[in-house]
Amino acid sequence: MKEHTIDATDRSLGRIASEAAVFLMGKDTPAFRRNVAPDVKVTISNTSKAKISDKKMKTETYNRYSGYPGGLKTRTMEKMIEKKGYSEIFRKSVYGMLPVNRLRKIMMKNLIIEE
Repeated sequence: MKEHTIDATDRSLGRIASEAAVFLMGKDTPAFRRNVAPDVKVTISNTSKAKISDKKMKTETYNRYSGYPGGLKTRTMEKMIEKKGYSEIFRKSVYGMLPVNRLRKIMMKNLIIEE
C-alpha cells in the first residue's frame, strides 16, 4: 500500500484536487492500468488553510436535486463550508476529476481529508 500526503497550506483548490486525483488513479506509477483501482491512500491535510479567493467563495455553486419537480437546491461555496466544512469542498472537487466509471467509488474511499 502506497501512501501520499498533500499539504493544502497556501495552495489553490484545483491544483490540490488534480494532484490527489492523479495519485488516486495511479497515473504516477509505471504499472498504471485503467481497469484496476490502485492500492493507494491519499491524505489531504490543512484544508482550511488552502488559498481560495473571496470571489470564488461567493460565486462557486453546488447543486443537489431531490428528484421532484422544483427540487433543485443550490448552495454557494461559502454556505457549503459553513454547513459541512472544507472537507466537503475538497471531496467534491476530487470526485469531479476522477473518471466516471465503477472504480470511482473505490478510489474515493481511499481519499482521507483532514481540516
